[in-house]
Amino acid sequence: MMRQNYLHLKSVLFLIMFTITFSGFSQKTVGLDNWYNRETNAKTGKIFHYTWDDTQNSGFSQLGDLFKSKGATLKTIEDKADKKSLTGVDLYIIVDPDTTTESPKPNYILADDIKAISKWVKTGGVLLILANDKPNCEFTHLNQLMQEFGIHFNPVTLNPVTGKEWNMAAETNLPNHPLFKGVNKIYMKEVSSILLSKDAKPVLTDNNQVYIAETTYGKGFVLAVGDPWLYNEYIDHTMLPADFENLKAANNLTEYLLSKVKK
Repeated sequence: MMRQNYLHLKSVLFLIMFTITFSGFSQKTVGLDNWYNRETNAKTGKIFHYTWDDTQNSGFSQLGDLFKSKGATLKTIEDKADKKSLTGVDLYIIVDPDTTTESPKPNYILADDIKAISKWVKTGGVLLILANDKPNCEFTHLNQLMQEFGIHFNPVTLNPVTGKEWNMAAETNLPNHPLFKGVNKIYMKEVSSILLSKDAKPVLTDNNQVYIAETTYGKGFVLAVGDPWLYNEYIDHTMLPADFENLKAANNLTEYLLSKVKK
């Protein structure tokens, strides 16, 4: 009996050590672009807006916390997309590429970058593109990338909001999709619409306008949203009335994207 207990204990200890030793191989890395979106705060001179470490309304710190709560590692990608910068990245997020209004010398998504990104997706990468509405996003080069995946952002502004008339940007006709599991109402303000081709499919539509789309590409996956959507200002209820469920949607989004990562 003692020998059996000893062997059982030995097996359990081996399993624990094996799990600790090799768990890092299954950890997923979420890379957030800080090259195509690289805005500087005029007062502080520091880079801000849609970054992991920006804890103000303009940041993605809360979305980053959701990814971390699911075991993911966060990374900031401060260089253009190429083989080196995308190595080890499982999920790559590009948000609202800069216009000349936002940056004196924007870093555009160029031909070599498009080749690198599309190759990375084709071999199994998961790409999330969060665009913006007409005045706030650089569409020309972004759409040159997106045409690889059958997606095109229209330079328009939909769901405008006057003052605090929050329901002007409410989306309640939500589809049966993992992004909206248990979600009845989200806030999506000032959005660009999306045209689809190839194998791209709509996820969320409103008045025949596509706001969110997805597609597979080789072994990889692409999700496109016509808005930065889930940054700190609108992820929880700092600004929004309690009946909006952007936080639930953000939780679903992180789970859905991480589930698409192949190891």
